[in-house]
Formats: sequence, C-alpha cells, structure tokens
Amino acid sequence: MNKQIVFVTGNAKKLEEVIAILGKSFPYELQSRKIDLPEYQGEIDDICRNKCKAAAAIVKGPVIIEDTCLCFNAMGGLPGPYIKWFLDKLGPEGLHRMLNGWEDKSAFAVCTFAYSSGGEEDEVLLFRGKTEGTIVSPRGPRDFGWDPCFQPLGYDKTYAELPKERKNEISHRYRALAELRKYFSEVVQS
Repeated sequence: MNKQIVFVTGNAKKLEEVIAILGKSFPYELQSRKIDLPEYQGEIDDICRNKCKAAAAIVKGPVIIEDTCLCFNAMGGLPGPYIKWFLDKLGPEGLHRMLNGWEDKSAFAVCTFAYSSGGEEDEVLLFRGKTEGTIVSPRGPRDFGWDPCFQPLGYDKTYAELPKERKNEISHRYRALAELRKYFSEVVQS
C-alpha cells in the first residue's frame, strides 16, 4: 500500500494533469481534497508556505498545495499570484487586452508546489517550475484557465492548442512536479 498525501484542490482538471505528469512510478498515492483556504497576499514563496501550513493544520497529515502565477514582464510580474482573480473577472481575452499599451507581450508561468509532512513545526518544502512564453489573442479550447492566451516560447500553439501530452512535457507545472518527484524518489530510496 502506497503512502498517501492529500493534494489540496477542487479542480478535477488540475488533479488529472498532476496525476498524468507524476506517472505511475510516483511512490505516493494522491488523495484530492477541496479545502477553502484563506487567499494570502504577498510574494509567491510566502503565499505558498502560508497556504501549505494552513492546509496541514486542517488535514493533520502530509499535504501538497499548488500555486500558479502568470507574470507579464511589461507589468513587472503582475498579475502574478493574483491571476485567478484577473482571469475570473476578465477571461482570456481580457488578459490579452491588458497588454494593449505595451509592445512587450512576453510573460512567464510559474508553478509552485508546497509540501508539508503535516507537523505543526515541520518545514514547508517548495518545488518550482517556470515556462517562458507570450500572451496572445486566445486560441483553442476554453476548458483550462488561461491556457488559450499563453503561447510557450518556441511554439506556435497556445497551451490550449497543444495536445495534453505535449503540454504536460513542457509546462511550468511539469517542471515543478519533476522537482517534487525527484525529491520524493530520493526520500523513498534513502
């Protein structure tokens, strides 16, 4: 029986993507659980640590939280960790229109997974992945966040237009999960 870790998400698409990226060789079983956590503000690392500590206090065991940022270079990294709210109010078209006044349409997506073994005083470990890209007029299916307006560097398709398998090989989430998988593989083997 694999050890279990609670992955705090109510997003079925995100859970599906994370399980697909981690693969069958991941030494733990992910159990998803939707928990309404406070919406922390500040820098990415602080937000992730605080969310993870709050989740661990509720779960009272091993927990992983994920935080995703979409950062526009022309805007000094905004909307960053507040992308969820910008997307909710503006949609992918509005995100693209936000850059109308700037020549620089470059952006980067950052995914951070935070892990706590569940103890009140346990260190929160962070695993980060980053993908450079460009904000474009939305193209492709509208079923996963801001994917229709983010075109990764070196590609002529948006995240939404890429086959899921290809996106899962290059995304910011993939890169963060590669770090997390490496850590857990080393912990299990030691």
